[in-house]
Amino acid sequence: MELNMLKRALFALGLATALAACSGSSPSEATAEVTPQQPPLIERSVLFGNPDRFQGRISPDGQWMSFRAPDEGVMNLWLAPKGDINRANVITNDRGRGIPAHFWSLDSQHILYIQDRDGDENWHLYGVELATGDVTNLTPYPGIQAQMVAQSQSQPGVVVVGMNDRDPSWHDLYRVDLATGERTLLAQNPGMASILVDNDLAVRLALGPAEADGQTVFAWQNGQWQPRFTIPAEDMLTTAILGFDQANTGIYMLDSRNRDTAALVHYQLDGGRTQILASATGVDVSGVLFDPRTHKPFAYAEERHHPVWFAIDPDYQKDITQLNRQLAGGASVLAISEDGNYWTVYTDQSDRSPIYKVYDRNTGVLSELFVTNPALEGLPLVKMHGVTIPSRDGLELVSYLTLPQSADPNGDGVADSPSPMVLLVHGGPWARDGFGYSSLVQWLANRGYSVLQVNFRSSTGFGKAFVNAGNKQWGRAMQDDLLDAKAWAVAQGITNEDTVAIMGGSYGGYATLAGLTMTPDAFTCGVDIVGPSNLQTLLDSIPPYWASFRQVFARAIGDPDTEAGRALLKERSPLTYVDDIQRPLLIAQGANDPRVKQAESDQIVQAMKRKGIPVSYVLFPDEGHGFARPENNIAFYAVAEAFLAQCHGGRAEPVGEAFVGSSIEIPHGREFIPGLPK
Repeated sequence: MELNMLKRALFALGLATALAACSGSSPSEATAEVTPQQPPLIERSVLFGNPDRFQGRISPDGQWMSFRAPDEGVMNLWLAPKGDINRANVITNDRGRGIPAHFWSLDSQHILYIQDRDGDENWHLYGVELATGDVTNLTPYPGIQAQMVAQSQSQPGVVVVGMNDRDPSWHDLYRVDLATGERTLLAQNPGMASILVDNDLAVRLALGPAEADGQTVFAWQNGQWQPRFTIPAEDMLTTAILGFDQANTGIYMLDSRNRDTAALVHYQLDGGRTQILASATGVDVSGVLFDPRTHKPFAYAEERHHPVWFAIDPDYQKDITQLNRQLAGGASVLAISEDGNYWTVYTDQSDRSPIYKVYDRNTGVLSELFVTNPALEGLPLVKMHGVTIPSRDGLELVSYLTLPQSADPNGDGVADSPSPMVLLVHGGPWARDGFGYSSLVQWLANRGYSVLQVNFRSSTGFGKAFVNAGNKQWGRAMQDDLLDAKAWAVAQGITNEDTVAIMGGSYGGYATLAGLTMTPDAFTCGVDIVGPSNLQTLLDSIPPYWASFRQVFARAIGDPDTEAGRALLKERSPLTYVDDIQRPLLIAQGANDPRVKQAESDQIVQAMKRKGIPVSYVLFPDEGHGFARPENNIAFYAVAEAFLAQCHGGRAEPVGEAFVGSSIEIPHGREFIPGLPK
């Protein structure tokens, strides 16, 4: 059973595509001087190319294992008998951007995967029938965005999928036959954010659109949607329905109502009785494991700096103790076989390649499935360290510090000497940074930069007060948290006042632009990846299927439908202050980005050109909100590396052949970055 906890589809502005993991190429000789303090350069192709294998899964019947791996350089799906990866065969033949994610049908007869076109996020759902090898587009309707909703053990061979071909703003619910692709309408959406089915795939609940005062949960009764309960506005980002109980008479929720942090609760639909099953102090319950046979939660995770698992059901205490004992750093349980005996586990130590493992309840042993990128073995990777930084108004900012080997030879997380630092800002902003391996972080550290990642206010996982502290604070208190983190790093001797750059994607791109426009002396330079420059045009151009969450954006950023809201959006837009930019800026954009449209990058680049302010602009015509193709990642980071070396003083691998196979275009500012090919 896949453990995506049926969270409401709140499409935040987070960086949609993970900045790619590693490939199997071997490192060449260093291209910069190597001293006892300076390790060899790790090739970009190792850090940003395809991994050897990724996203391992055990089939629900426990007989097979699947994973994504390159075939002719493109990530495809592979299948092997469980425990015999050497017998793996490729079962798809994609030759484009690759397959980004997959999961099993509960009958173990099909593998399902999603795919869009060049980053447009119009996802389609595909099925591979294992008996024949046939691949079927289960949502073959032009221009739609499909959303996988549910499966049921009692109804094998079918899935419930949301599709918006009738109206781009609203997803109707369909029952889809995996063998034929035939769909049957279950519910036409009258304007709900989402519609939920129970364990028998019957339509039961719906989440209404976000309103100024909150969101209503409706129940389907007597052919009508009847209000059941309300999620107040302050709880909309920290409360979610996870699924139904075995009897289909109640639901499990992450619930922050009448408390600050989200607890795991059981809510009885008749009568509304709520029972708290698990809670944490200072952080939300961050993960829940369900028994696939009983649909009952048996464990949960708390995550401050690292995730820690706790048993709810005493029958699982031994397993959770074993799991915690055998894991360190970051770990996630991704899937559980239908008999509950085999758990697919992702383990992550931050300074080595992540490893997929299988936990066997019968033996208590956690055995290795595969290492995602063996090419990283023996390379000079460095540890990530959790730190807590105080904000100027007393908030605790859970953060992560990674130091270059030259500044921290013994790896204890304490800088022996200052180094140039990159403040790496996460997207969302309704997301969080966590502990673990990051190719981007390792690349920066290997080039000689300290890396600081800050969970600023509005980040999720730390309670609703922390999330809501960011409301109407884009470019203000949220930005102050980043400046406070910079000041902390200077005070700790990690870096110097005048040697800090800022970089990020999506909201992190916005923070980069805000940093260079609103505090023009604070950073040496900035790298903006798919960041919005004009908040008014950002909200005017959100995808139609985000309509139900428009009020969430209005509450958090500013209301584009009121005069006061429009004034606030203009005041907080980096474009308003473009004349004040003094430091070098690199902007990267995917032409098909449906969230932060290309116009967001175009308009600030054009404004800077008109003012005669230097800026370099990289565009990928076959990418969206982030870059999926490894050739494009390698090309972009070659440009970013040369840019940072010039403005921030780190080391750099020559660009060389980094553009080969990439669609990279540089519409403006090539001349401002040395070493780029013509």
